[in-house]
Amino acid sequence: MLKELQKIFQRKGLMEQALDASLEMLRDDWEMYREAVKSLRESDTAEIAIDIMEKDRRINKYEREVRKKVLTHLAVNDVSDLNIGLVLISIVIDIERIGDYTKNIVELAQNHPGRLVIEPWESDLKNIEVTISKNFGVLIHAIEKSDQTAANNLLDELWHSKKKCDYFITTLFRDETLQLKRTDAVAIALYLRYLKRVASHLMNVATSIVNPFHKIGYRPI
Repeated sequence: MLKELQKIFQRKGLMEQALDASLEMLRDDWEMYREAVKSLRESDTAEIAIDIMEKDRRINKYEREVRKKVLTHLAVNDVSDLNIGLVLISIVIDIERIGDYTKNIVELAQNHPGRLVIEPWESDLKNIEVTISKNFGVLIHAIEKSDQTAANNLLDELWHSKKKCDYFITTLFRDETLQLKRTDAVAIALYLRYLKRVASHLMNVATSIVNPFHKIGYRPI
């Protein structure tokens, strides 16, 4: 995939436009993620600085544009770009799903009474949030520069964040000593699940840089 990404950035045309649109989707996702987390974790009124629904509609529009541009390009050119076309169509699905999970976080903020604070886990939870946010930028860089090392680092970091989410969810089920309100317990379980899914979809996109098409979505072992 690395050489194909490099080639696509060296020429103008529908495939480059499709790749640019995919990157714009990721940038919108990143902004949505940051604002969604603030809404849940820093605001007592679920206040949010952006129109999350408008951002989501914009991402959905980009996804349709990517599909159309890839199909149009492949219809009038030879099959040499088939692999990268399939990759782009594959990763925009993951990118679109990230937007859906940020909407879920906003909905959680709107239904939870006040900002969500879990004292025993605050340090770890903030670290997970920061790690995910940072790796949006890492992923954009890795795609733009065909940087396999950055993509592999992202996969390692987000894998550990996902495992931490799993650990906390399991603890919610099993640790009867936790002193949590029902609303907080439900909210933190859902939030951890949403964080894990955002991390998973970022990882899926990153695997397109380090893996051949048939192994996209699978972490290299």
